[in-house]
Amino acid sequence: MEDVAGPEMGGKPVPGEASDISDGTVGKALSVLDAVASYGRPVRFGELLADSPFPKATLYRLMQVLTKQSMLTYDPDRQTYAPGLRLVRLAHAAWQSASLAPVARPYLEALSAEVGETVHLAQLDGGQVLYVDKINARDPLQMYSQAGKVGPVYCTGVGKAMAAFLPVADQEKLLLQQSYHPFTAHTLSTPDDLRGELNAIHERGHAYDREEHEPGIICVAVPIVTRAGRVLGAVSVTSSTERTSLAGLDAHLPRIHAAVSSIAGEAQDWRFPDAAE
Repeated sequence: MEDVAGPEMGGKPVPGEASDISDGTVGKALSVLDAVASYGRPVRFGELLADSPFPKATLYRLMQVLTKQSMLTYDPDRQTYAPGLRLVRLAHAAWQSASLAPVARPYLEALSAEVGETVHLAQLDGGQVLYVDKINARDPLQMYSQAGKVGPVYCTGVGKAMAAFLPVADQEKLLLQQSYHPFTAHTLSTPDDLRGELNAIHERGHAYDREEHEPGIICVAVPIVTRAGRVLGAVSVTSSTERTSLAGLDAHLPRIHAAVSSIAGEAQDWRFPDAAE
């Protein structure tokens, strides 16, 4: 399903995707924020410099400005940088006003309680999957995905579910943005392989992760689509091959579809209206 680590997942920002250093000072500052956040822990200047495209003086200047603006915080005792409180406030505001999470949360909680497995909510962020919420199973599994992290589209259940229902031009653009890094022996490795998979997903209405991202992790995912056909996100139920099978996850599809339908209706009427309707 949605989960191991490669360039799109938690290490360094992906050039041209999560960050873009070509958009002047603002783009450079955002790429620095992406880099600091990608470590998932306080980070030293030297660590950032080792992986930065910027000269030492430029990186230092950007970090000083970001710290002064409370977008980063600096610990003088440990000599480390971390996301600042102003950035946390902005992230919380975005979670409340721009993501599906507040609308979807009660439905995700109910779904997880009913099926006893981990439930994910994701949206597309450029060429990647952004996990915006996660409800752990009663017996949680160790996996990569966490709310706020990004992952690849081509080998996650939620990513493929969303991609399958995009307009053709958008889908083709998304296919070209994928790295096709072979996370496991089951990972789809070419755009043609992915196209075939997306066609099958569109026909049946749901996607699978067949241990394509993490060994032993499987999922079934359903896209959240408005009445006008706009893809808002996707919901998945995730488990392990030790606990169940894809056929076992199929048994949860009626509950997943019910939750997705409720989320789509409420989100569209309140937060994501379609002008065409």
